[in-house]
Amino acid sequence: MILFRNVLLVITFIISFSTTALCSVLDEIVQNGVLKVGTTGDFPGWSFKNPETNEYEGFDIDLAKKLATDMGVEIEFVATDWKNLVSGVVSSKYHMTSSASITAQRAIVAGYSDSYFGTGTVAMTLTKNLNKINSWDLINNANISVAVTLGTVFENEAKKSFPDAKLVSVEAPAREYQEVLSGRADVSLTSKVDALKLINLYPDLSIINLDEPKNAKLFAILLPRDDQEWINFVNHWIADQKNKGFFDQTAEKFGL
Repeated sequence: MILFRNVLLVITFIISFSTTALCSVLDEIVQNGVLKVGTTGDFPGWSFKNPETNEYEGFDIDLAKKLATDMGVEIEFVATDWKNLVSGVVSSKYHMTSSASITAQRAIVAGYSDSYFGTGTVAMTLTKNLNKINSWDLINNANISVAVTLGTVFENEAKKSFPDAKLVSVEAPAREYQEVLSGRADVSLTSKVDALKLINLYPDLSIINLDEPKNAKLFAILLPRDDQEWINFVNHWIADQKNKGFFDQTAEKFGL
């Protein structure tokens, strides 16, 4: 009888452990009724926290809200920064992120959804400096300082593309373009979609290589790497929304 009871306890433990191990984030979201989304709030047109309303707005915000609505759950935006964007989803601080460029380094530790948007890297400078910094090649100079935000793909791009230039790294919530506006840096790197928004917000800024963006990259959602059920669900949803035109309509809404 004692032996039987012990065997039964072991079997119960194994079943319980297996059930817990196989539980997907998808089940957690549905059961708790909340989708948690990590977002930086410093990416105009994509994820921007409006200081007047204290609300997030942009392409990524509409995307997350639409996904939550289709899942029948509430949405909760979790503030993060680019340096901690990946670690936040790995440590289960949130279930997914807003848009992030696809890189091999990130994919080693986190999962990705299918992509739904593409862009490239551009450099910005003060409009008054365009006469002396008017090409990508002229940036790689010991007399030029290049600003980047820590944790973004542009930090590594600057190191590779401009080894002779002086690198100025800023930590969120500061942004690289602010270094150019203040005169602390000559050039800043960001995505073309971000830059197009920034030059409208700040007329003193101009894009150096607007017609020739470098390092084409794809945007996707960062997800827990070992949760294929959740990844599959998000990918099926993306495919469905692509077919319905949601991404094109949302991009047009925010002028992307």
